[in-house]
Amino acid sequence: MERITEINPDISNSDIKVLPLNYTGHIVVVQDCGLVLLAPTADEVAKLAQSKIISADTQPVKGRVAGKIVIVTGAAQGFGQGIAESLFTEDANVVIADLNEVKGIELANALNTNKSGNRAFFVKCDVSDAKSVEQMIEATVNHFGGLDLLISNAGILRAGGLDEMTPETFDLMTRVNYNGFFHCARAGAPVMKLQWEMNPAHFSDIIQINSKSGLKGSNKNFAYAGAKFGGIGLVQSFALELMPFRVKVNAICPGNFFEGPLWSDPDNGLFVQYLNAGKIPGAKTVEDVKNHYEAQVPAGRGCRVKDVVRAILYAVEQEYETGQAIPVTGGQEMLR
Repeated sequence: MERITEINPDISNSDIKVLPLNYTGHIVVVQDCGLVLLAPTADEVAKLAQSKIISADTQPVKGRVAGKIVIVTGAAQGFGQGIAESLFTEDANVVIADLNEVKGIELANALNTNKSGNRAFFVKCDVSDAKSVEQMIEATVNHFGGLDLLISNAGILRAGGLDEMTPETFDLMTRVNYNGFFHCARAGAPVMKLQWEMNPAHFSDIIQINSKSGLKGSNKNFAYAGAKFGGIGLVQSFALELMPFRVKVNAICPGNFFEGPLWSDPDNGLFVQYLNAGKIPGAKTVEDVKNHYEAQVPAGRGCRVKDVVRAILYAVEQEYETGQAIPVTGGQEMLR
């Protein structure tokens, strides 16, 4: 109590109430400031967070990733935004990591209007820069106290054949899509190992949002496909290295996200580009191009955020699979 009052002299000892909860830990209530949860393990802290003693003032978390601390890179828009929003709905504390500061902060603020006990937090991050990723991990630990799930989602796509792709574009694609995953795993793994040392029963997860292009070559899209193929190699290798510390490493391989800006942007989306380039014989409208690509999927539609989130939740909840590349392609690409 001396330390608390030393930090804030306006707090007196009479403002502090300790609620002992037998051997499991304590809840320290600081008047007009909040709660401090004290327990020997992270799991026991989570149990305290859902205790009836504090649920009168705070809505208890009950979701499938309740209380977990999650980073989603590239979370300001597209798949990343949908993943962040969905996991927040499942009661995770979510770090929105992105270069787009305006959209990232806007999303965090929107999520924090929810009255749930979990919170969202924005961190500006360039995944191609190792130092920036290290700062993202440090900010996450300082803000939330740990890291349970790291989703490496940030990526870019610049299509082009051998006669179109410049070395500079190829290098950029590799730094973001391949090196970026390495930077995330390298910076996040030490925190997860430390959590395992403190609680050997605790599981953590690193998940790369890969692509169906990581399962099969992609015509005139080799820079993207090559990075994604390499990502699966990293997933399998990291999985072997980190499973002894109960850190599972898996990849989710979505099919085309036709509803996202990459495909559907009315000015620069791939549907418009392919129509203008005459890539689809006989196509006269954007809808014709979209129908062409949807017809290639046995499920008859593109991949959606909910499809990817269900795969993420499976990867997190199970304890016996690591090093996997999970296809979410509507049957368009299957494991061999």
